[in-house]
Amino acid sequence: MQLTLLVLAAGMGSRYGGLKQVDPMGPAGETVLDYSVYDAIRAGFDRVLFVIRRDFEEAFRASVGARFAGSIRVDYVFQSLDALPAGHTVPAGRTKPWGTGHAVWCAREALGDDAFAVVNADDFYGADSFARLAAFLRAAGAATATPPEYAMVGFSLANTLSEHGAVSRGVCEVDTHGLLAGIEEHTGILAAEVGPGAGSATKYRPATIVSMNCWGFTPAFLPQLDACWRTFLQKHGGDEKTEFYLPFAVNDLLRAGSARVRVLPTGSQWFGVTYREDKPRVQASIAALVAAGDYPSPLWH
Repeated sequence: MQLTLLVLAAGMGSRYGGLKQVDPMGPAGETVLDYSVYDAIRAGFDRVLFVIRRDFEEAFRASVGARFAGSIRVDYVFQSLDALPAGHTVPAGRTKPWGTGHAVWCAREALGDDAFAVVNADDFYGADSFARLAAFLRAAGAATATPPEYAMVGFSLANTLSEHGAVSRGVCEVDTHGLLAGIEEHTGILAAEVGPGAGSATKYRPATIVSMNCWGFTPAFLPQLDACWRTFLQKHGGDEKTEFYLPFAVNDLLRAGSARVRVLPTGSQWFGVTYREDKPRVQASIAALVAAGDYPSPLWH
């Protein structure tokens, strides 16, 4: 079974501003996304499929896709407001994208029968995350589990915080068998609220597992996602701002007993630029990994 890395790259980053996906972070001008693709290639993925918007297609292909087109197969699909099932139309006042679940739905035909990982374009997940996903997907592709089993890479909350402001995180409930029991979106999490003690300021444990939108799915997920999307549209298709998030669809499947999700814990440090002030820290962190020999510089030759 072919392994595809599905990269959600249609967002612009409301708080950070600018096209984060093409912002240089590595010593030789690499983007965060370059490292994800490099790690995916090392893990054995066969293809990268980008979900982008048509209005920045040319710039994205030239500044991002062309960098590694000689190293792995690269394809593109488009997320747009009017990409809807028959019988549905875009509400008159809606300008907000439909969300990450919709982005994956837009890629369903291009994914075909591939097993696939889903990641954000502007998050650094670490080599271990891609290695674990690839191993899971290879094993899952040969399995016929009922209900189907998918995977989520689980990060420690302490490894995903920003020093420059609050973050939103999908806080995960994991059962004793290592399966995901549910995800709850928590907003406004500050680094000062995360600690080992039980003081009044401490709301979260450092080891709390959170989702950073790093998933592994078999083809069985796509018809399930389609059904979740259609249900969402029946309830919220007329809304101007409500979004169809991928974790919400997964939660619905878990509640219905229609899927199981294996949590793949990683000790990797997540890097991301939530705020512009985060950029120097991300650059320093990547430089340290390069200095340690984890990545070559330049990354691509």
